[in-house]
Amino acid sequence: MNQATIKLYGTPLSGHCHRVSLLLNILGITYEYVEAPASLRASADFRKLNPLGQIPVLTDGDLVLCDSNAILVYLVKRYAAASPWLPDDAVGAAQVQRWLSIAAGELRYGPANARIYSLWKIGKDDPIRATEIGHDLLRFMETHLTDRNYLATDHPTIADLACYSYIAHAPEGGISLDDCPAVRTWLARIENLPGFVAMPRSVIPAAA
Repeated sequence: MNQATIKLYGTPLSGHCHRVSLLLNILGITYEYVEAPASLRASADFRKLNPLGQIPVLTDGDLVLCDSNAILVYLVKRYAAASPWLPDDAVGAAQVQRWLSIAAGELRYGPANARIYSLWKIGKDDPIRATEIGHDLLRFMETHLTDRNYLATDHPTIADLACYSYIAHAPEGGISLDDCPAVRTWLARIENLPGFVAMPRSVIPAAA
């Protein structure tokens, strides 16, 4: 599929951006990646795309979309409507939405925030609380995945892609996956999907 009009603005170490690039690659959609560091996000031109100055931003022709989960929904509905990535049945759709909400909630304020603090020492939230939220989420996911292959249904959906990146990189925030064999097996299933691309690993700076 060749969709040369699509641009994705992001940064390589953002899990929010990675979930979008992951779906684009899995669906075989050609796109232009535009590096969007903080300096660009503060510019007037970028603020025309997203007044909040956040990434990712996806443009498709004249369409401008912000919010990673909204972008996932759009890409499936626009380019892969017949695929199982976003179920049409009531139960399947509801289960996917549940995990998109977790991705925007517990995942964002748990493993993602803990990683931000560990790598860059930035963030307004308490890193200790972020670690607690992360451990609670992993315990929940471990139980949930004990007898399931994927998060929302019996096949991979955008729910899995929305949650993958920050769970896979949770150790960068000091949250271990050692006691989560079912979660690690789920991560491996995602990594074995055709078209999978990894998010770069980051090294936590050594203490001075």
